[in-house]
Amino acid sequence: MGATRALCPQFSEEFQALNPMKQVPALKIDGITISQSLAIIEYLEETRPTPRLLPQDPKKRVFVRMISDLIASGIQPLQNLSVLKQVGQENQLTWAQKTISSGFNALEQILQSTGGKYCVGDEVSMADLCLVPQVANAERFKVDLTPYPTISRINKSLLALEAFQVSHPCRQPDTPPELRA
Repeated sequence: MGATRALCPQFSEEFQALNPMKQVPALKIDGITISQSLAIIEYLEETRPTPRLLPQDPKKRVFVRMISDLIASGIQPLQNLSVLKQVGQENQLTWAQKTISSGFNALEQILQSTGGKYCVGDEVSMADLCLVPQVANAERFKVDLTPYPTISRINKSLLALEAFQVSHPCRQPDTPPELRA
């Protein structure tokens, strides 16, 4: 656990005080600490609504939430360090590839009907904020993205935007050296 603690500050006692689940992200803002990606994004949307991350149209908004939930609840948690530790070192790559591919099969179908330039139409949304790090995870675990042309196209469009370039997981200060851009 010592090596894991050193490489992953989320397991430190200091971080546990911010987020008892010992999961990233956690955001200290406006005198509060918020954990969980979607809760953070929705708080920012409500308190700093520019740029808008949830469409005004209720049908588009529900698709954004559906896609975001699919990624944040149905795909991403299956690659959390706590889960990977449970499947064992020798099974991690196969496990991650299988779970990501299963989720991407569903996501590809959905994005074929909701996608435009981005996940839902032609405006960047909360769903896009979830997509880019999940594609980065897929690449990290060497998932073949060939069967997912819509996911790949949208991810490429998003990575052309400066905001996604500078915030990409491979450019974060806590990214392990072997995963840095």
